Amino acid sequence: MFKKTFLIFLFLIFIAQSSYSQCAMCKAVVETGDMEMAEGVNNGISYLMVFPYLLIGLLGYALYRYKKKAEN
Repeated sequence: MFKKTFLIFLFLIFIAQSSYSQCAMCKAVVETGDMEMAEGVNNGISYLMVFPYLLIGLLGYALYRYKKKAEN
């Protein structure tokens, strides 16, 4: 069951299409041509993107430990 769920999860991740929407402020900053500012925007987006993955990973680890503990 776990293997099937994991494979479905991987499949859904890899077929996801890119989203090209962005806030007006981000678009305006990038269009000005200031590469330093654009790099800052990209770093901020990457920073904000990490936390949901960390939370999901921690939740998965906690569930794994709980399941292993229940089996023993």
